[in-house]
Amino acid sequence: MPRQLPPLSDAQMEIMQLVWDTSETTVSEIWQALAERRPVARNTVLTVMDRLERRGWLKKRSVGKTNLYRAAVSRQSTLGSVVQRLVDTTFAGSADSLVLALLEGRGVSDEEADRIRRMLDEARNKRG
Repeated sequence: MPRQLPPLSDAQMEIMQLVWDTSETTVSEIWQALAERRPVARNTVLTVMDRLERRGWLKKRSVGKTNLYRAAVSRQSTLGSVVQRLVDTTFAGSADSLVLALLEGRGVSDEEADRIRRMLDEARNKRG
């Protein structure tokens, strides 16, 4: 994980995804977004966000009686670390096994395949 932060649970990752979509947010805003998807108590969201802040995933600042939260770690670096951990632990370090599992399990659309080809070409060009 970025800067040796503890891994995120599914619930924590769901909250982080919502936080990454904003510059700053409140517990109430995250709770409302989650409540549109499934029943969840506001206190549960508060507890998870406080834990994320204590563990270094979120930064908190107070404005009056309102606490504003923002991501302390970027989505890109977090997802890169999550994928690296997945490749290392589940696919024994084999990125091509990960891609094969994706292709066989889910498949990719023509548009996704084109984007992947462009990304591979860009990565190859950066390496020289």
